[in-house]
Amino acid sequence: MAETGTTAVLALLPEAQPLLELAAGVDARAVRPGVPAHAALLYPWLAADRVDEPALRRLRAALPQGRIEAELTAVEHEGGFVGVPVPGLSAAATAVRAAFPEEVPYGGRFGTDPPVHVTVALGAAPEAAAGIARRTAARLPLTAWISALHVVALGPTGWRALAELPLGRRPA
Repeated sequence: MAETGTTAVLALLPEAQPLLELAAGVDARAVRPGVPAHAALLYPWLAADRVDEPALRRLRAALPQGRIEAELTAVEHEGGFVGVPVPGLSAAATAVRAAFPEEVPYGGRFGTDPPVHVTVALGAAPEAAAGIARRTAARLPLTAWISALHVVALGPTGWRALAELPLGRRPA
């Protein structure tokens, strides 16, 4: 469970929101309420009190230029987890992680450069997760377009936006 003050660098994927709604219809406990469909490029990132203009400049310098097309075509399912890989965000995630090598994604549980994914369900009962995985697969493929990354922080009442970082051209 994340602690207050934890931050993350996310790509929001509204095109995948129907997958979360589908999962919530099967097992509402498997979907975090109020958290939109997203893929984490770096979680956790810095403590919220360390997110300042120099840190955001360093992050911006690592970002790709221009929109990213992300094809969502497959489903991963293990136990109570159902996810959809987002390989189109791999290069951006690797660049962000390389810019902050001291911040290891997921505390290192999945290595230093784990695959990027949308979590559709987490902690579902195995039978429910299997059903969610089947229904998710039936809704694919999806194409998502990412034109900005978002920095969010966990506060006492949930996640809140700290910064939106457009993926447009950098100033000369």
